[in-house]
Amino acid sequence: MTEPAQLIEAARAAAAHAHAPYSRFAVGAALLLTDGSIVTGTNFENASYGLSLCAETVATATASGAGKLDQIVAVGIVGGRMGEADVDPIRPCGRCRQVLNEAAQMGGRDLAIYCSGLGGGEIETHRLSDLLPHAFGPGDLGIGGTK
Repeated sequence: MTEPAQLIEAARAAAAHAHAPYSRFAVGAALLLTDGSIVTGTNFENASYGLSLCAETVATATASGAGKLDQIVAVGIVGGRMGEADVDPIRPCGRCRQVLNEAAQMGGRDLAIYCSGLGGGEIETHRLSDLLPHAFGPGDLGIGGTK
């Protein structure tokens, strides 16, 4: 299985556990680490909407908690309405792009971002730098990685 397909399938499996009772929009994310392992996350909504967490943020925080924030090399993301066969690719929101940029700069790499729909369909391939050009991050503060 190719890297994009492997990450998309892991993200799809994670999305099955989304806690999205309000939007009914499930999102799963899978991060490929330098050692070949995969860390996943899913969106976690809250009745106080501002406290909700995106799948990409959950996965990135999980990698950070394991001491592997700087080891992320690629990301797979899927999403769609629960119980429907959405196939249009979704892309990370602006907040998640910034969170992923933190990891990218700490690791000194431009992450590959693979996007697909919850029910399958095409896999889009992006570079984080294309999704978030001129990003601000730790490199701008002289901390870790590259600018």
